[in-house]
Amino acid sequence: MTAEPLEVHIIADSTGETGARIARAALAQFPERQALIVRHRRMGSEEQVKKVLRELPSERACAVLYTLVDESLAALVDRFCLEHEIPHADLMSDALQSLEEASGLEADAVARRPVGVEADYFTRVAAIDYSVRNDDGAMPAQLPDADIVLIGPSRSGKTPLSIFLGYMGYKAANVPLVPGIAPPPELRRVDRWRLIGLTMDADQLQRIRSKRVKGMGGFGNRDGYADLAAIYDELDEVGLTMREFGCPIINTTGVALEENASRIIDLVSTRAIKHGTVLRPPPGVRGKSEPLA
Repeated sequence: MTAEPLEVHIIADSTGETGARIARAALAQFPERQALIVRHRRMGSEEQVKKVLRELPSERACAVLYTLVDESLAALVDRFCLEHEIPHADLMSDALQSLEEASGLEADAVARRPVGVEADYFTRVAAIDYSVRNDDGAMPAQLPDADIVLIGPSRSGKTPLSIFLGYMGYKAANVPLVPGIAPPPELRRVDRWRLIGLTMDADQLQRIRSKRVKGMGGFGNRDGYADLAAIYDELDEVGLTMREFGCPIINTTGVALEENASRIIDLVSTRAIKHGTVLRPPPGVRGKSEPLA
C-alpha cells in the first residue's frame, strides 16, 4: 500500500458531485492505492480556476477531473494540465459535443443549472420518505402503494436496500419474515411481480446478529436469534414463505449495496413485462422496461 495518497482534484462549476461520483467509481478499480478526492466547487471565472491550478501539488501525484460547461474555462484547465504534464480528463465537453451532434442543437452552457430538480429531486425525497415510513413492515396498509417490496429474515439487508432504492426514486417497502408469525395480510394485495425475497448465508447472518445482540448487552438473543442452528431452520422456513409468494430470492452475502439494488430493479422490471405492465421509472430516467413513445 502506497503511504502517500493519490490526490484527485475535481474542478466544477457547480457542486462537483458528478465528478466526485465518477472519481469514486474509477478509484474502486485501484483498491491498493489510497486516494483523496478534493473538490473545487463553483468555479465561475478564470481567476478562480487559475488560483486552483496554481495550487495543485507539484511534488505529489495528482490527477484533475473537471466538469465545466464554459468552453473557455475547460480549455484553460486542459492547457495548464498539458503544459505541466498533469493527468486530466474533461468529463463534460465530450458529452455535450456528442449530444449536440445527436440532437442537432447547441447546448445552453449554463453553469450551475439544476439537474432535473423539479421532477427528480422531489420524487426522490418522496420515495425516501415512503421507504423510511415503511421500514420493517411499519405501515402494512401502504404496502400496495409500493413500487418494490422486499421480504426476508431479520438483518438480511432489507432496510439499507429500501433506503437506497428510495434514493434512486423508487418507493420501496420491506417486511420481515419471522418464523411462526404470518406475514401481514396486506402483503398478499401487492402485485407479485413487485416482490423480491432477500436471504443471506447462515454464518454471515449469525455474525451480523451476534454483533447486534452484543450491542444490546446480550439481551437480544431471543428464540435463538443469533444461534447458527436456529438460523439454518429459520432460513428454511422463511424460504418456504418466499416461494409461496412466488418471488425471486437474492442472496445479499458479500454483494455491494448498489449491485443488489441494480439486480432488484432488473428483476422487477423483467417480471413486470411478463405481467403485461412496467415498473415506474423515476422522472428523467427511461428504464429498459419502459416502452418508447
